[in-house]
Amino acid sequence: MLTVKGTYKDGKVELSERPAEITQSPVLVTFLESKDVDLASRGIGEQQAAELRTRLKTFAEDWERPEASIYDEDRPR
Repeated sequence: MLTVKGTYKDGKVELSERPAEITQSPVLVTFLESKDVDLASRGIGEQQAAELRTRLKTFAEDWERPEASIYDEDRPR
């Protein structure tokens, strides 16, 4: 079994990489929840979002540390 990341768009699945040794195979497609945020519904414009991303970028390294997973919403407590 092999897992390859991809995107569903306009009725087709676009793979992010092409499996080297597979020319034809049955597949299962699982649709994951989108992590996109509707900025307009939150009163945030594109420019403000870009400024926020720039300011918060300095924290990214800390957020990605394994020990920071304790703060994840999806994590069972």
